[in-house]
Amino acid sequence: MEFLPLYFRDRLLRVNPHGVIGVVTLWSKPEYVLERFREAGVDLDPATSPIAVFGTLYGNGLREMLRNLLYNPQIQVLLICGYDRSGSADELRNFFELGLIQLESSLVHYEDSEGHREIVPSSIIGTKRIMDDMVQREHFIIPPLLSYLGDPKEEETIYSIKNFFSEWNPPQVDSNLSRLNIPLPKVKVDCFPSNLLTHQVVQQSAIDAWQDLLYLIIRFGKRVTLKKGDRLELLNAKVVVQKPEFEYKKIKKLDIDSKKLRLYQRDILKVNKKIDKEIFAIQKSLVPTIQLRPDESYNYGHRLRAYFQVDGLAECVNRLKSDLEDRKSYFTLWDNQRDLKTKSGQPCFVSLFFRKLENRLTMTSTFRTHNALDGWLLNFYGLMAIQELVADKIGLPVGAITVISHSISIDPKELDRALTVVGKRQWKMRLDPMGYFRVTIDGDKILVEHRAEDVTLKEYRGRTAMALQHQIARDAAVSDINHAMYLGRQLAKAEMALKEGREFVQD
Repeated sequence: MEFLPLYFRDRLLRVNPHGVIGVVTLWSKPEYVLERFREAGVDLDPATSPIAVFGTLYGNGLREMLRNLLYNPQIQVLLICGYDRSGSADELRNFFELGLIQLESSLVHYEDSEGHREIVPSSIIGTKRIMDDMVQREHFIIPPLLSYLGDPKEEETIYSIKNFFSEWNPPQVDSNLSRLNIPLPKVKVDCFPSNLLTHQVVQQSAIDAWQDLLYLIIRFGKRVTLKKGDRLELLNAKVVVQKPEFEYKKIKKLDIDSKKLRLYQRDILKVNKKIDKEIFAIQKSLVPTIQLRPDESYNYGHRLRAYFQVDGLAECVNRLKSDLEDRKSYFTLWDNQRDLKTKSGQPCFVSLFFRKLENRLTMTSTFRTHNALDGWLLNFYGLMAIQELVADKIGLPVGAITVISHSISIDPKELDRALTVVGKRQWKMRLDPMGYFRVTIDGDKILVEHRAEDVTLKEYRGRTAMALQHQIARDAAVSDINHAMYLGRQLAKAEMALKEGREFVQD
């Protein structure tokens, strides 16, 4: 039986189409892992190798991988050899060992799939991975043998590879095995009209902001087709988190791994241990040498602190120490000369800007592209670590963090996961930062006072709600939609009281 992938054909590194082994490289480059297998003396001849394919597993591709395996039942062994950044190895292992458990959700609905029963959102037992229940472990008549060989950059892994193949006895593949093709389900979603370039979220906390952002993409995102597949996309989405902090209770409520967030915060600031601990006291001529993993093309810590032969965070600290009002504490991670010419390995996180505001250190970051579901929150906690480090060095408390995402999207196949997060979103009334309004009747006109902190900023007078609406809108005096709707109700109520000669009392 020949290996014929249903999904990710262009991203898989195929060796022998008649092989019985699949190598799962997790977050590591398949080309790098293949070379490590070659170093271990593994047969990689396309005619004789027992290995059919090398392929990544970041997490999102799990449901596609399972369908590829069902369609290619000759794959009897899965060797896991890669950098496990997201826990996808456990998700794969738990699927085959423990299976799925149904989720309680009134938000997630799948489109009907011909020949299949009702599709139910589920999670892999013992993990946080959400997926449809169309593929069950029982579908695998002969479940593949899973063997974890280790991180490919470690020398011990070479010995693990050698030991596996020295002790391995090739299985007899049942010639009666048949391919099973289970389609990917589609999540039902309605797209509402909007200006795709103007969406903004302002929240006190990162978790609340993330839930709002996912909601906006689900509701308003435009479906586009990229080389990697369909996406629901917004452009230039802006998120302002006014009080960034580590929210353990909210993280736990959403079943997010707090250790993963902490590790990401550590890694984004990582420097070589040989450099002095007080990194900001070093001379400018000494640049920290952060080493990339051999299976990485870049990482943010390296781009921030070593790639351009300058520690960007150290230099921003130096500028702000010299002048807290400095507006040149700006650092880009994008290398025009390299990144515009190469086909892959470009950073998504592309710039940072620090600015003092109301005696706090604010930070604005820009992302070229953003995975809203799996990347945004992780990236935000990394930004928090950067802001905290710089703020500590210059002696200021942290302020708001603004994140601008030029292209932010969700894979439509992952909408079930996104909807489970959005389903726990709670709406809360917030005060309009533009101020508030006091509405009264003064003689034969409606009087509207625009106020902030008990100070009247401006007065508006008119006989009709429409006339006042236009005056207030012209001044851009309202920024919150709920506040605007409330004000509209009060103006209409005041207009009716004026016409009928009744007393008016603002709600």
